[in-house]
Amino acid sequence: MLSRRTVNRSLYAAALATPLSSLLASSARAQEGDKVRVTATVGMIADAARNIGGDLVDVVALMGPGVDPHVYKPSAGDVGRLDRAEVIFYGGLELEGRMTDIFEKIAQSGKPAYAVTEQIPVDQLLALVGHSNLYDPHLWFDVRLWKQAVESVAVHLTAYAPEHTAAFRLNADAYLQQLDELDLYVEQQTSTIDELQRVLITAHDAFGYFGRRYGYEVRGVQGISTASEAGTRDIQDLVDFIVERQIPAMFVESSVSPTTIEAVQAASRDRGWNVAVGGELFSDAMGQGGTPEGTYIGMVTSNIDTISAALRGEIEDEEA
Repeated sequence: MLSRRTVNRSLYAAALATPLSSLLASSARAQEGDKVRVTATVGMIADAARNIGGDLVDVVALMGPGVDPHVYKPSAGDVGRLDRAEVIFYGGLELEGRMTDIFEKIAQSGKPAYAVTEQIPVDQLLALVGHSNLYDPHLWFDVRLWKQAVESVAVHLTAYAPEHTAAFRLNADAYLQQLDELDLYVEQQTSTIDELQRVLITAHDAFGYFGRRYGYEVRGVQGISTASEAGTRDIQDLVDFIVERQIPAMFVESSVSPTTIEAVQAASRDRGWNVAVGGELFSDAMGQGGTPEGTYIGMVTSNIDTISAALRGEIEDEEA
């Protein structure tokens, strides 16, 4: 079995081993009718590429359902997936943690590798507390903001395979219209929740953009990245908040261990307040392929349906 250090060396070597002739050959293959081979990191980006590329692209996601990108360790198989890709898309803003340097090296080698957030104006991003140049990467929870990332995918696919410009544009416009409808649906579901109950408590602080866009107060047991652990003080502060505000429900996440939420729930009960676990939300990863939640639109729809039902008090009390 390859060690992590060996895998990382291999990835860097692959990043530096893509000559111009290979890029020209990739373009020629696309012109001859072969599908453009796309590798994306998280499912949300892969889903955007599939919607825009349609039958003209073959998309592979490195990180599947339930995978946490903050602590993801590149595997030996990732070497081949990145090497075979003609175009690579990643989130950027340190979403992929240690892999960010790898993607930057690949881009420097000449192979198309793009952070889908790179063109989003800084004033639309949420800065991390205590940092002037670090930003929250979870912007897919603001559907309007995510449209800019989708547009970035469309622009770069078109630049790589301009012979498919018309098809990519048609697909992108149709998908962006669906995202407008999704954004409206989240607003409508939010309007069914009493304003005082619009408090979203989750395992880690991934929903800042969601809160800003749709009007929720957001609290996470952990910080922006799951690589940081919640301490006793973090849990106690959250318990104080829940008991004082009499919050009806909080949520576990599909890609994060429920341990800290369980601790918060137990401590709240010890204080005399029974806070329910309102269900599971998708945060850093989508659901299983072949299910509605295995798409970006299905993921967001599932989340808002779960949130709105729980905060309206329409769930049975349950333990994490």
